[in-house]
Amino acid sequence: MRILALAILAVVMLGKTTPAQAQTYDPNYPVCLQIYQGMVDYYFECRYTSIPQCQASASGRAAQCVVNPYYAKPIPRKKRRTSKSH
Repeated sequence: MRILALAILAVVMLGKTTPAQAQTYDPNYPVCLQIYQGMVDYYFECRYTSIPQCQASASGRAAQCVVNPYYAKPIPRKKRRTSKSH
């Protein structure tokens, strides 16, 4: 009887687990739009290259623009010096 109770408890507990969430921020863009769907429910759209661009999209919505903390800045390429022959 104890094993049956533990099995039922295990099934109930597995049913209550929450699924893992996908990555919230896209590291390819420096600015994200945080969109509110309720008091504590929101999501991010990270596809903006500047704050003004994001603000234009946020205008009139329950949303705000935030700097993406996971933005992977492009690595600047070093210029190769060419040798000058005289």
